[in-house]
Amino acid sequence: MTRKTAIIIGNGKLQSDVSAIVDDAEFVMRFNEPNLSGGMSGTRADMLMLAASSKAMQRRLVDPAFLESPAFKAVKEVVLVYHPGIIRQYHPKPNILSRLKGRKADWSMQAIDLIGSAGKEIRIMPPQFYLHGCAALGITGSRMREVFPSTGFLGICHVLSNFTEDEWEVKLCGFTWEGWKRHAWQDERRWVEEKIASGRVSMLA
Repeated sequence: MTRKTAIIIGNGKLQSDVSAIVDDAEFVMRFNEPNLSGGMSGTRADMLMLAASSKAMQRRLVDPAFLESPAFKAVKEVVLVYHPGIIRQYHPKPNILSRLKGRKADWSMQAIDLIGSAGKEIRIMPPQFYLHGCAALGITGSRMREVFPSTGFLGICHVLSNFTEDEWEVKLCGFTWEGWKRHAWQDERRWVEEKIASGRVSMLA
């Protein structure tokens, strides 16, 4: 049986044009503010994994360009990866100066209002989804208030949990494993390399 193709696209720079492969896939996942890499990553976007707990989310809420971007318009479903209960329990709270500037730890409800008004289906992942991601990276105890799985890592976890190996071939591209200092980049890279070594995923570019 020929397997279907699921492609997970990070927002890093691509080394080659994979747009034809992406647009021909049966499923494509993107993240936050998708980088279409100058047309090199195609336009298909079935699912957008979104973090609603950051300063970046606050900016997206007031930026009309976010809803008007080609990638967002193409998305069929938006998934909020951090449950409000997880944000409340583990994520850092803005200091008083930041709060005076309008910062909050959790923008979930505002994101639901905005994205829902754009006609998109929205899902909030349960707390257990996040806890399983932490466990996979060895993030336990007090470290859970210091280190947080990235949106990209959680997206890969979601696909591998729901797309069976006998039916789906999972490919990754656009991941650099660097960025916000509170993500466990080296642990996430190591976890993905183990999946590649086992044949569960492969790199597209």
